[in-house]
Amino acid sequence: MTVKLHFHGATRVVTGSCYMIETDRARLLVDCGMFQGSKTEKELNYRAFPFDTRKVDTMLLTHAHIDHAGLIPKLVKAGFAGKIHATHATCDLCAVMLPDSGFIQETEVRQLNERNRKRGLPEVEPIYTADDARDALTHFEGIAYKTWITPVPGIRARYWNAGHLLGSASIEVEIERPGRGPLRLLFSGDIGPDQKLFQPDPEAPTDFDYVVCESTYGGKDRFARSEEKRRENLGTELRAAASRQGAVLIPSFAVERTQEILVDLIALMDKGVIPNAPVFIDSPLALKATEIFSQHAKSLENGEALVRALASPYVKTTESVEESKAIARFSGFHIIVAASGMCEAGRIRHHLKNNLFKPNATVLLVGFQAAGTLGRLLEEGAQAVKIHGEEIKVRATIRRFEDYSGHADGPELLQWLRERLPIARMVFLTHGEEEAQLAMADDMASAGIMAADRIGRPILDDIYDLSGEAPVRRAAEVTPRISPDKMARRDWHNELAELTLAINDEIGKAADEKARAVIIRRLKRALADGNGNMPPPNKRRRNGDEGRGGARGFDEG
Repeated sequence: MTVKLHFHGATRVVTGSCYMIETDRARLLVDCGMFQGSKTEKELNYRAFPFDTRKVDTMLLTHAHIDHAGLIPKLVKAGFAGKIHATHATCDLCAVMLPDSGFIQETEVRQLNERNRKRGLPEVEPIYTADDARDALTHFEGIAYKTWITPVPGIRARYWNAGHLLGSASIEVEIERPGRGPLRLLFSGDIGPDQKLFQPDPEAPTDFDYVVCESTYGGKDRFARSEEKRRENLGTELRAAASRQGAVLIPSFAVERTQEILVDLIALMDKGVIPNAPVFIDSPLALKATEIFSQHAKSLENGEALVRALASPYVKTTESVEESKAIARFSGFHIIVAASGMCEAGRIRHHLKNNLFKPNATVLLVGFQAAGTLGRLLEEGAQAVKIHGEEIKVRATIRRFEDYSGHADGPELLQWLRERLPIARMVFLTHGEEEAQLAMADDMASAGIMAADRIGRPILDDIYDLSGEAPVRRAAEVTPRISPDKMARRDWHNELAELTLAINDEIGKAADEKARAVIIRRLKRALADGNGNMPPPNKRRRNGDEGRGGARGFDEG
């Protein structure tokens, strides 16, 4: 019997998780997530799927995060008619996250189309709407951990707690083979770290033929963090921010990350470690997700702490746009927690636009920032960015705080793999950028977990035939949607925004109108030449000042 494994996402990038198991009897998807990152990568969300959606029989979903579940409404809209198997908590979270994703797309497309009409450009359609998402929810079927199901003939599956998010799972799959034992696969999903506030340590069985393993923080030792040390470090950051007497912006994933941060913030205030201050949870999705977490509080570690935090008089929740805008009237030390975690959409962008130029403001980045996102640009030291088409100077203090990461780091991933041994044939590294994957592969080989020639790093739309004693990489059955060297990179949109900001910076620093005219003539000449050679920099620039005009930029539309 033929067994093929298709890699349609999360290949040498952190987002877009999507795999397909194809046998002679069935086609089964594992995840169907959105790509996040540069515009080049996000454009993949708008393209047709690289497979016939009507011929997919069923889906296994690891968890509710949008980079794993975000294209499910598009899949259903395109003709998928099967069931979507997920844990009960994942079903509950998807019930609020997917319609919210559709609503955001409708809103952003509406705003983009208003700009396009003024520019004389054609209108665009959202990937899917909130109604499309609600239609997709009728396909979900909740299952329990550690319980075998048979989603399609010849394949059975079992879910194990991955310790990453409420309802998250690693998925064990067995494929029947006539006259032989079953082919055993494990899809890690996202593996949680040690010391996760709400989740237990990840678990899964042993003895597989193939393991598909995430590698987000491959090769990186983030250090061990206890709850006490995490709060101590957060307290240090926030006392410094409070001394500046400005807003603290925390771009945060609405599901679990926001709830973890809220618990710690209120604990620090209750103990007098940081000054009492308003904590604005400015995310309708976070509020809905928090309700679900409260419903599952008994099954969560530290669930009662979340219930207590929500009752704090310092916690302020906002739902309407008007309530969100009203936050801008606050002065002094206050904290705003808003989605999205990579600063790519949602209300956090408005708060950034209102505060990035203020020297007394602080931005605390508490999660992974994909290449090309506004969050990554800020993390890398952007001097100016574009938000909603406006240039914003970055004078706020930008801080990176890794203690809330929902992903295992390099040593924790290696330990997770050790506990899965023996792995007979291959480990496929996915859900990580190339540098992290290479480092993790080296560490796996050095630790004796897996020989170097049995560690695979698929590229987008790769197909591996798993029918024989060793995997065989097959030529893709479709034209590659994007070149591997375009993944997890800053793209031309980023470069154009950076160039625009640099030009504005140079012209703004020019001594007078004559000097500005010289710069503009040089630019026009360079464009007219068409040779791609830009003119020399302004002669006024002193040695050592080269970085001043090199702002990193971002323009969402």
